[in-house]
Amino acid sequence: MNMGNGLSADNPTVTAAFRSAMMHQFLIVVFLAALLAIVWNTVRTLRYRNGASGTESTDGMTSAYPEPVARRLLRLSFGILWIVDGLLQTQNAMPLGLPSQVVTPAAGSSPGWIQHVVAQGVSIWSDHPVTAAAATVWIQVGVGLFLLVAPRGRWSRTAGLVSAGWGLLVWVFGEAFGGVLGHGASWLFGWPGAALFYVVAGVLLALPDRLWETARLGRVVIRGMGVYFVGAAVLQAWPGRGFWTGAASGGGAQGSVAAMADQMSQISQPSVTASWVRAFGSFDSSHGWAVNAAVVALLFGIGACFLTARPRLVRIGAAVGAALCLATWVLVQDFGFFGGVGTDPNSMIPMTLVFAGGYLALVRLPARAPVVSPEPTAAAETVAVPAGAGVGDGGPAGPGPGDGVPSGVGTTGPDPVPVAAGVGRLARLHPSYLLRCLAAVGALGVVLIGAAPMAVASTSATADPILTTAVNGTPDYVDAPAPAFTLTDQYGTTVTPASLAGHTTALTFLDPTCTSDCPLIAQELKVVDRMLGADAAHVELVAVVANPVFTTSAATRAFDRQEGMDQLPNWHFVTGPLPALHAVWNAYGVQTLVVPAGAMVAHPDLVYVIDGRGRMRVVLSSNPGAQTDTALHSSFSAELTAQLRRFA
Repeated sequence: MNMGNGLSADNPTVTAAFRSAMMHQFLIVVFLAALLAIVWNTVRTLRYRNGASGTESTDGMTSAYPEPVARRLLRLSFGILWIVDGLLQTQNAMPLGLPSQVVTPAAGSSPGWIQHVVAQGVSIWSDHPVTAAAATVWIQVGVGLFLLVAPRGRWSRTAGLVSAGWGLLVWVFGEAFGGVLGHGASWLFGWPGAALFYVVAGVLLALPDRLWETARLGRVVIRGMGVYFVGAAVLQAWPGRGFWTGAASGGGAQGSVAAMADQMSQISQPSVTASWVRAFGSFDSSHGWAVNAAVVALLFGIGACFLTARPRLVRIGAAVGAALCLATWVLVQDFGFFGGVGTDPNSMIPMTLVFAGGYLALVRLPARAPVVSPEPTAAAETVAVPAGAGVGDGGPAGPGPGDGVPSGVGTTGPDPVPVAAGVGRLARLHPSYLLRCLAAVGALGVVLIGAAPMAVASTSATADPILTTAVNGTPDYVDAPAPAFTLTDQYGTTVTPASLAGHTTALTFLDPTCTSDCPLIAQELKVVDRMLGADAAHVELVAVVANPVFTTSAATRAFDRQEGMDQLPNWHFVTGPLPALHAVWNAYGVQTLVVPAGAMVAHPDLVYVIDGRGRMRVVLSSNPGAQTDTALHSSFSAELTAQLRRFA
């Protein structure tokens, strides 16, 4: 019997492994950037040698109009937000702290089916904390870079889809569907989840260019936000949810907003921001009803302005909404990223960007730029490029259906672009456009640097060995003869180091009457046997009785039946006379202590790996940790399996 040890969020072993993984992946990113730089310089050299230099139009491919200002706002702002979120994921507490301190509490008040879905993601993260935390960093940084550098057309729309897809995963597994069905959901606390606004922005960026040419898209976005704000007002006004209450009175519970402010002010952060939040919490405690009434009125008024879709009223609603969002972000959500496990700035910033983008899409339609066709020179042949090709993807055919400019707008036919003879398709791309294409490829590469290891890890049935190392320490590598013994297994067969020669042996010490750690260690050994597969034929699993009171073979057989160990042909639970057991315990450094008023015995949790020549090679601590920590259990199984294979 031994008491398990949990893992703190700042465990130095896991933190060091996380930093190491980040550094290795950063070196891959640097290599990718260097490779793309070589490609870029090679292409430029080839263009120069083929005489393509100086023959392109000034903007690369003829562009009918610049990127709409609303689209540019969403693309650049959410690109920056994704990068900020990725950098927040580099905090030391992320590998171990995110599941327990962020994700699981977020799902705590949601229905059972949501908790079940979230638990699947938590399980994967908990089994592979270093891989998952590092993957999230690079995926989010890569998505942000993709949005920032992707040119118009398919590249940029793909970036929007990638952003929406990853945002949806974060919303489902990281935010528990934004707590939309949870108790106490409130616009003030981030309902319906910050990641949902990333999804909305990504979907908008994935739309064809033609949809940004009229005010219709802006009206749809603004009216959608109007419905959202009115719904938020109703949710905030709903009675019996603690939002109309300030300070606790008559033994009742403290108001929800005041309690939230008190909780946020306690997290690690600069003293000035904590004082702001405490001051607001104190004010709400005294004026809870008035504060909530003001919030409800403002939310309803903003929603009503947006529903009209009239530019003047929308402008008023956007201004009031931005001010309210800023105040809520500072005084209630406490900026969202303090405390060591903050993953994003919460909902107010992305929400504001979405309705600001909708307003700009309503009032700032793209201005059409005149298309100038340069005169062909004697040394160049004319190649026809369809109008609007600069809005497309850089290919010779220009944009697909619906991607360019409507017929008859801006130009009436193909624009002749002079291209040096023999250069062909390559010469039609302006260097700046080609550079952005390569940058987009690089951004996708950064996403894959994070996504590929995570995809592989999610298919593994066992946890990362780093978990058992974090609890039990680094394996102790030795090279000494294994102490001799002569004992009898559960079937009456004599077992000695000589009888085990030629096979790699995992030797441990178990109490057949134990009801805590020993059964867990036995189950780990069963997992090891399964993981070894065909290699199990060359491995022996041996446990020595570690109880001076219950030493009979009947006790070991009862333990085997209880734990299903009697199904393993290479399993030996050995015992013998008490003097012989004492000799083995002393030789392997095992001390036993009978627990008062019970049959169980306290003893060290150790596993010795002995090679086929009878030499001890590794000493592992087999402390299984908390009985509910299945990730830690499978982590030890993976570690022991790797060590057995190493010396087989």
